[in-house]
Amino acid sequence: MRFDLPEADAFTRPYWDAAAEGRLLIRRCGACGAAHHYPREFCPRCWSEDVTWERASGRATLYTWSVVHRNDLPPFGSRVPYVAAVVDLAEGPRMMTEIVGCAVGEGQGEVELRVGMAVEVAFREVGDYVVPVFEPPGSVGRG
Repeated sequence: MRFDLPEADAFTRPYWDAAAEGRLLIRRCGACGAAHHYPREFCPRCWSEDVTWERASGRATLYTWSVVHRNDLPPFGSRVPYVAAVVDLAEGPRMMTEIVGCAVGEGQGEVELRVGMAVEVAFREVGDYVVPVFEPPGSVGRG
């Protein structure tokens, strides 16, 4: 069993199809204008069901992160160390993700992480899916 594969359904299929094409989607409420992520069928701010898919710019700032040195769930053990993170998308929503193309240990990578630094979306193939990850602009990430 793998623990890194998403569970796509009819509602989230547009999100995963867009990711496969190199586009990050968020949801925006037509009633109050708020953007949100993770995808939901209603607005978590005003509860309206008038929400639609919108292409995100892919720009974000790093809110927080943690370097994971041990994870026994397959296939994460073969990928340690990696950077689990939360980013603030330019459109407003906060998103859990992974940061690639950065320093995660002595002598690794070229970019040191810091809160508030700019990051941009990249995409990684995982099984039959493509998932969004983030990297510092101009880095040569593992996305």
